[in-house]
Amino acid sequence: MAISSRLLSLAFLSLVVSCAFGEKTKGVTYDARSMIVNGERQLLFSGSIHYPRMPAEMWPDIIRKAKEGGLNLIQTYVFWNIHEPVQGQFNFEGNNDVVKFIKTIGEQGLYVTLRIGPYIEAEWNQGGFPYWLREVPNITFRSYNEPFIHHMKKYSEMVIGLMKKEKLFAPQANGKKYVKWAANMATSLYNGVPWIMCKQRDAPPHIISTCNGRHCGDTFTGPNGPNKPSLWTENWTAQYRTFGDPPSQRAAEDIAFSVARFFAKNGTLTNYYMYYGGTNYGRTSSSFVTTRYYDEAPLDEFGLYREPKWSHLRDLHRALRLSRRALLWGTPTVQRINQDLEITIYEKPGSDCVAFLTNNHTTNPATIKFRGKEYYLPEKSVSILPDCKTVVYNTQTIVSQHNSRNFIASEKAKNLKWEMYQEKVPTINDLSLKNKVPLELYSLTKDTSDYAWYSTSLTLDRHDLPMRPDILPVLQIASMGHALVAFVNGEYVGFGHGNNIEKSFVFQKPILLKPGTNTISILAETVGFPNSGAYMEKRFAGPRGVTIQGLMDGTLDITQNNWGHEVGVFGEKQELFTEEGANKVKWTPIIGPPKGVVTWYKTYFDAPESNNPVALKMDRMQKGMMWVNGKSLGRYWSSFLNPLGQPTQYEYHIPRAFLKPTNNLLVIFEETGGHPETIEVQTVNRDTICSIITEYHPPHVKSWERSGTDFVAVVEDLKSGADLTCPDNKIIEKVEFASYGNPDGACGNLFNGNCSSANSLKIAEQHCLGKNTCKIPIEREVYDEPSKDPCPNMFKTLAVQMKCGNKK
Repeated sequence: MAISSRLLSLAFLSLVVSCAFGEKTKGVTYDARSMIVNGERQLLFSGSIHYPRMPAEMWPDIIRKAKEGGLNLIQTYVFWNIHEPVQGQFNFEGNNDVVKFIKTIGEQGLYVTLRIGPYIEAEWNQGGFPYWLREVPNITFRSYNEPFIHHMKKYSEMVIGLMKKEKLFAPQANGKKYVKWAANMATSLYNGVPWIMCKQRDAPPHIISTCNGRHCGDTFTGPNGPNKPSLWTENWTAQYRTFGDPPSQRAAEDIAFSVARFFAKNGTLTNYYMYYGGTNYGRTSSSFVTTRYYDEAPLDEFGLYREPKWSHLRDLHRALRLSRRALLWGTPTVQRINQDLEITIYEKPGSDCVAFLTNNHTTNPATIKFRGKEYYLPEKSVSILPDCKTVVYNTQTIVSQHNSRNFIASEKAKNLKWEMYQEKVPTINDLSLKNKVPLELYSLTKDTSDYAWYSTSLTLDRHDLPMRPDILPVLQIASMGHALVAFVNGEYVGFGHGNNIEKSFVFQKPILLKPGTNTISILAETVGFPNSGAYMEKRFAGPRGVTIQGLMDGTLDITQNNWGHEVGVFGEKQELFTEEGANKVKWTPIIGPPKGVVTWYKTYFDAPESNNPVALKMDRMQKGMMWVNGKSLGRYWSSFLNPLGQPTQYEYHIPRAFLKPTNNLLVIFEETGGHPETIEVQTVNRDTICSIITEYHPPHVKSWERSGTDFVAVVEDLKSGADLTCPDNKIIEKVEFASYGNPDGACGNLFNGNCSSANSLKIAEQHCLGKNTCKIPIEREVYDEPSKDPCPNMFKTLAVQMKCGNKK
């Protein structure tokens, strides 16, 4: 059956695409309540998933898991710089095939929001602008600037023309001036869909303004007009990381609370940014952003369910869908009981009714009386009552399961045999591009490499050098960023770098100089281009001032000493990371501690056992890049420690799609040293599953459904309990922890409190061992006779942890 994939709404610049099978379209409009698709109001649960941040082979599985999570809409950017890397030369193949990505979403019956940019930010290199745009004469990015709007319009026409051709549409100061122009340009190119602008409070009247942030239910003042819906285009599920950052987390309870608040306040669309973050392969990430992108999303970097975030939000979506008719057609009323407690009702007299009971206090639970009945509300929580009677979901009480991620050393891919090839450190005579002063790094590399060599030479006699043996000259390099490796007379001197907040830095190291000619060589490095802020096209990087301090005549400024330059390193140009390129040089076995500076390493390994995702553990390497079978895994930087004294990232995703059954070529370019013998190929799983549930948790939201206009229970026994399911049809092979009492901790690190039933482990084993899915009751009499209850006056919690494995 033919798939009709139809673009629905455009968020600035973004379109929503509707995808369904053989469905007749009535178009997409909106009113003050919601988006209206094919004549019907909609609740839209969306997730950001970016097609270039994973291999195309992963698209169907990630989209399927998003749909299982209750999403009916996928949001993605269109990445200008990957589609037009060279002006006028377009690439929509492989991972860049955005049309195929949209159609893949359509095959699973979901809508799409297509954010065409052209500026996307997205922690993506130059915010999605191709490098060549930077070199257009007199251009100013994101401004009412004639060169910029010329190229922006041309690109937008190309993308929208592509969508039209593929029949994907539904019915088929200077800054402010630019915003108005962009809105008019967008609607003039295609006015058959709603267009929206993210975070643009002064959006023009024919554009819908929307909210980005963590708590739009309480911070969004509403759209820019009385007849427009409240839309949340970016609900941040955690935070992207830059090298040097500590871990980023956002609790599932906090996300659920914010979404419930938003829908209680007239919201009808939320988009999780990110729902699946994926990986910044190659050189695609912006300045200092880690290779792993939004690992704390509901689907982690490896595409595994991050529990309870994924399932707690899935349950929230179900609870809101059970309330759909009242939310979309009911009349809202709000009753404020005090500064913390609030009741919001949407009701159609005589038919549909939904109530949101809110406790805004961050530490104290409360009891709230509603229509003659008392309801317990944990701290900072919203309870949803789809019939204004029955609590089916509370944002703070997680009924779904938890899990913990495990990295396991592969047996099939161990005992790696490494060989090495060391780059030659060039002199000025080796470098053909000459200039009086060091050239600016961005415009030198033109985004074709992270690296560029700089070299100069100076002649000294023995009277220029310090006479005392305890005094050495000092090489000082003032750099505009991002990092550099320095050499004197071919010998390694040191490594220096900036950070995401302050890209510039000053490198200072003592050096050994000799009478006669001395060579100063610098490998200057970028770690991505900027992605946000004003005047991105005028940002700079690289060495700008070089001096030698401590000579007998004082400080010698060699900035204007004449410099040689070369973009890239030799191994890049020879493509040593491919089979063909690797044969162009002589590799030597590693004997003893490797020297390691500007060195290439290679080895071969077989694809790891099982079907689990694969990772590369790089915790004892320093900084560089990685390739498998010629495909770039991105940058690594294990030597950049965060405030906790740990690398921000040291496991790196190797997609299974990159691997052959045997003899996979792994190549590492290490800039400053490291221990390749410690690199480990691992498999990744979430086979540690848990439940942490209390006596006051409501039964699972799947216990109810809508039958026409009726709200009915679908189970006979409406009781809470610990529901557990192993992934991938595995079975529970071991109960690692069980406590009914007052346990504490998180999945993977649970521990007993001061009270626990002695029968906890036995009960858990009876209900779960050998099964793929199980439910453990939480009734007190199941664990202990009343006279033997070790803590009868305590609110009880059941915490269990299971290990899943393959069936024997």
